[in-house]
Amino acid sequence: MTQRFLPVCREDMEERGWEQADFLFVSGDAYVDHPSFAPAVIGRVLEAAGYKVAILPQPDWQDPSVWTALGRPRLGVLVCGGNLDSMLCHYTAARNPRTADKYSPGGAMGCRPDHATAVYARMAKRLWPDLPVIIGGIEASLRRFVHYDYWEDKLLPSILAASGADLLVCGMGETAVREIADYLAGGASGEDLHYIRGTAFLTDSLQNVEDYVTLPSLEEIRRDKTMLARAYHVQNENFDPHYGKTLVQENGKGRYVVQNPAVLPLTEAEMDAIYDLPYTRQWHPMYDKDGGIAALEEVKFSIVSSRGCFGSCSFCAIHAHQGRIIQARSHASILREARLMTQMPDFKGYINDVGGPTANFRHPACQKQLTQGACSFRQCLFPAPCPNLDADHSDYVSLLRELRALPGVKKVFIRSGIRYDYLLADSRHDFLDELCRYHVSGQLKVAPEHISPAVLQRMGKPGKDVYLRFVREFNRKNREIGKEQYLVPYFISSHPGCTLRNAVELAEFLRDTGRRPEQVQDFIPTPGSASTAMYYSGIDPYTMEPVFVTRNPHEKAMQRALMQYTNPRNQALVLEALRKAGREDLIGTGPRCLVAPEKGRTGRGRTEARRSRGKR
Repeated sequence: MTQRFLPVCREDMEERGWEQADFLFVSGDAYVDHPSFAPAVIGRVLEAAGYKVAILPQPDWQDPSVWTALGRPRLGVLVCGGNLDSMLCHYTAARNPRTADKYSPGGAMGCRPDHATAVYARMAKRLWPDLPVIIGGIEASLRRFVHYDYWEDKLLPSILAASGADLLVCGMGETAVREIADYLAGGASGEDLHYIRGTAFLTDSLQNVEDYVTLPSLEEIRRDKTMLARAYHVQNENFDPHYGKTLVQENGKGRYVVQNPAVLPLTEAEMDAIYDLPYTRQWHPMYDKDGGIAALEEVKFSIVSSRGCFGSCSFCAIHAHQGRIIQARSHASILREARLMTQMPDFKGYINDVGGPTANFRHPACQKQLTQGACSFRQCLFPAPCPNLDADHSDYVSLLRELRALPGVKKVFIRSGIRYDYLLADSRHDFLDELCRYHVSGQLKVAPEHISPAVLQRMGKPGKDVYLRFVREFNRKNREIGKEQYLVPYFISSHPGCTLRNAVELAEFLRDTGRRPEQVQDFIPTPGSASTAMYYSGIDPYTMEPVFVTRNPHEKAMQRALMQYTNPRNQALVLEALRKAGREDLIGTGPRCLVAPEKGRTGRGRTEARRSRGKR
């Protein structure tokens, strides 16, 4: 294989001597040949297996001629909405249109439709009704069962029903896609694909489905919102590939979504093989005129060292998509990639990140996970680290040292985020020293998310005392080594379980610690997470207990304003929030007060409050 882009046009195919591609890969993102982008990874994996893959990035979804320009593929059409859910790409937490799409040329909006995966799949089926259409990626994976769509504010059936696709690849798809390709190349029918791990399909008969667990149906969830929490609870019990059962959910009368058990975790050798493929690590030259693809700039000189996350935060679906069992690359593979970076003409000596969903997860949480899977009845870090947790960071420290020693490398940063509770659980403490000495760029981003025990309980995050302990250790270490470095904590407003009084607790914490957040993240109920199940149902799917949920836009605005109470524009909202929470003691001019009395209200503050009310 030569290091060149996969074909994107008929001329590219002819240059390679192809009359026909085996697979057409339709993507909601622009084509970037980098291992952080799904079309590149899946395309290269299939190419390495001997298959011909053509890429159709961001096609006009209303013009069939654009789709047929590359010709009919021999074996099937692969569809991925993009690296993010297309609705998240398009809309903010306030349901307003975004101004830029970093996965599109020059940040342009409108390069993909809403619900891109389903729209693309329907077009593929319209053009080639007899060809298998296989959907995958995070949008398909997390919408595979009945789910709540926050931006449309309604319950939706499985994306399999909406798309008309023949098969859905759940989670990271390399293993399943290779197996699918081999089956199709051997002349298998669509029904033959129904037995592949890590896939889901829609059927009108359960006759050949064995040993399955039933989820609440679409109709049951429509009648009773709490059933969505029940459905997530059952899914969560069956995420693990070692013991998870086949799952079945009725999506309309006589139509069933069947999800097979997840694929087994990749071995180190399998991980290496994927990331050692000949990526160009560039966006396709056709985007040069538009200024390129912003999303590449964030990861171009970053290295994926692992997959999976046993942190299992409620608002995050990564553990459902990548699994709770960590899969890691070898040092040799990572060093090969780093050496390639140093040879790139625009490399300045800085590796921007070495990590995964959580940078300091480099091995499974415990040895038991390798043979028996992750526990279904307990989490590894919440509410406290499991006694069986292996928090040894020595492998990661060794890897970082090897990277720093490479010729041409000036600095290796860690920016994908660390779990500080996991760091503190390591009795050796050498990682913190290494981190502060060599891998912080003046500021280290961490994510306590909140400080109220009631909210942290719903988030699945450690308590405030753990965060404050890390702050002390971080500051002590920097004093010891003579460096002036700072923590940048991230917090989420309006998460399920967070009342106005809880939001006031956080504001007081920010006051006492001298924090002034410039940006605040409102909770966004994305498909497939436990927190989204809480938001829709009002039930915690882990405990099946009722949960307070803030849905009113004005109350959300008040919670957000409390996190930025020093901003004069927020004065009116903060005053209103404090009164509603019964915390008038925080209104005044004293050192512990958050806002001045009503007399100090500004016209801008009144306008902001009126605007917020108008959104209700």
